[in-house]
Amino acid sequence: MNCNKKFIEEQTIFNLPVNKTMDDLLSGYDTDGDKKITKDDAPQKDYYMMSTNGDTIILRNTYYISNLLQELAIAHEEHCENLTISLSQIQEPPAERISRRIRSHFWDNLTRTIDAKGLERIMDDEKMDDDHQRIYVPYNDSVGIEYFLGLQKKRRNLEVVILPPEITPEYVRSINELPGILSLKIENGKGVPFVVPGGRFNEMYGWDSYFEGIGLIIDDRLDLAKAMVDNFCYQIEHYGKILNANRSYYLTRTQPPFLSSFIREVYTAMPNKDENKEWLAYSLSIAIKEYENVWMNGKRYTPETGLNRYYAEGIGIPPETEPGHFRVILQEHADSYNLPVLKFEEKYKSGEIKDSTLDCYFVHDRTLRESGHDTTWRLDNVAADLNCVDVNSLLYKYEKDFEFLIATYFNESFITESGQTYTNEYWHEKTVTRKIRMKQYLWDDEKQCYFDYNIKTKKQIDFMAATNFFPLWAGLCTKEDAAHLVPILMSELKAQGGILGSSRASTEKYSNGLVNRQWDYPYGWAPHQMLLWKGLIDYGYETEAREMIYRWLWTITQNAVDYNGTIPEKYDVVASTHKVYAEYGNVGTEFAYITKSGFGWMNASYQYGLSLLDDEYIQKLDNLENPDTIFKV
Repeated sequence: MNCNKKFIEEQTIFNLPVNKTMDDLLSGYDTDGDKKITKDDAPQKDYYMMSTNGDTIILRNTYYISNLLQELAIAHEEHCENLTISLSQIQEPPAERISRRIRSHFWDNLTRTIDAKGLERIMDDEKMDDDHQRIYVPYNDSVGIEYFLGLQKKRRNLEVVILPPEITPEYVRSINELPGILSLKIENGKGVPFVVPGGRFNEMYGWDSYFEGIGLIIDDRLDLAKAMVDNFCYQIEHYGKILNANRSYYLTRTQPPFLSSFIREVYTAMPNKDENKEWLAYSLSIAIKEYENVWMNGKRYTPETGLNRYYAEGIGIPPETEPGHFRVILQEHADSYNLPVLKFEEKYKSGEIKDSTLDCYFVHDRTLRESGHDTTWRLDNVAADLNCVDVNSLLYKYEKDFEFLIATYFNESFITESGQTYTNEYWHEKTVTRKIRMKQYLWDDEKQCYFDYNIKTKKQIDFMAATNFFPLWAGLCTKEDAAHLVPILMSELKAQGGILGSSRASTEKYSNGLVNRQWDYPYGWAPHQMLLWKGLIDYGYETEAREMIYRWLWTITQNAVDYNGTIPEKYDVVASTHKVYAEYGNVGTEFAYITKSGFGWMNASYQYGLSLLDDEYIQKLDNLENPDTIFKV
């Protein structure tokens, strides 16, 4: 019986010499020398182990052997000479193991602070181009200025730069060769913590943080989720916006707006709401300030439609891109000047050559990056001209959240920090207006779907992308709209391993056979999955939601089982693999012995998906049952 088998497993204990066992495993099973044991290694022989009571146990499963390697690696790092481990630990079910490691290890490993203790980990990474550890501090953050100037006296290689009151594109360009970290909130002499995505993304990112927050709340890390909201509020107060990330070259760029949802979900999870009412009032006030100043009073608002767009200001080539990323576009312009491309690039960067067409291209490119979808053919060389479905859905959600929070917790009237009074009815009218305008400009009556609208050509673009379905998550669709949208989503964007970033047909049409873009077909991303699962559930499409949740979690689980616990940034969801051959590669796949952090929003999507699945499907997940078989494709 199973219960007897479980009992036997729990009584089967091994006491293993750590270094010798690791050497045995690597020499016998890591045939490609990557310090991992995966399905790509040569066919493997059985591994024999002697238990403490003298029984010989045979491991025949790559997953079990790689689990053992991982546990030995942890013991090695902890300077243990021997590892005592049970057979049941080695044979831990995959979903349970992945979830446990996210909860108990990954979040802590991804947590950072901008302070004396945390700076070393961030400032010694590959994005610092010179010998300085440079930190930029807002001119109006007296606490931060005092703290970091004090720290500078103790660290010879730390350079503290006080930012000017006005951050212009010209100023940001002037410091491109002096890269540094932007300070975040200092409280009680310490940096307020935050979670980073992982790998080379070693700073606080905009929309990543919201999705990570969902996972943190599920894993009872409310303190850390709340701290990230606090850092968002700091950024709005001191940098004027939620930054793309807290690096110096992102000062003119924001990211998709999720603050109202983040505030609402954190506050809902708080056990003592009365004690945290002041926190809610302050955070709500700051979110309204962001809504008004960043989105409604500037270039991100388009008066001709009454809708919004992404719009990232800046001058010249985005400095964070990899060398050669813009070689094709630069070559075209260099040829027109009869210059070698490197010489042209040098003269363009210095301002010696003025090229308005190229300037416009880089406005679109920065705007594409501000959208979080860097990169996609949907936004290529047109991003700043689009009223995108996604950003308008997110801002509709802001308006709905403001309406709800004021009606529920502030007796239908709320006074912001600046003294402005808002009622829930005011925000309700905003939602009604935005819904009408989105239906007018973004809804295609013939195709019965939302599409981005080009304010210059005054036409929708027919690009089928996951972002077209964000209205489901935001709750702005009628039931009739949802009844049209869901079948389109399931027919156009469903793949074996989850929801595609875009349809194959649209990607082929707009790419013209050029390079793959990582937010397009055949790739899938955690935020799209998480938003659309919730949208499907909220509109009563539980069956479709269950299928897409299972497909995504199966992809994560299967790859972790086959590849030594790998939890990467993204997947090819057509092939259901982390082996992605697109720009920038795949963060989270390079490690030795054991992954220590996975990837931020991927971790969150796993915890969120598990929280939505019934035990029946989690058991199927542990058995790695193929979704095409379960859902009879």
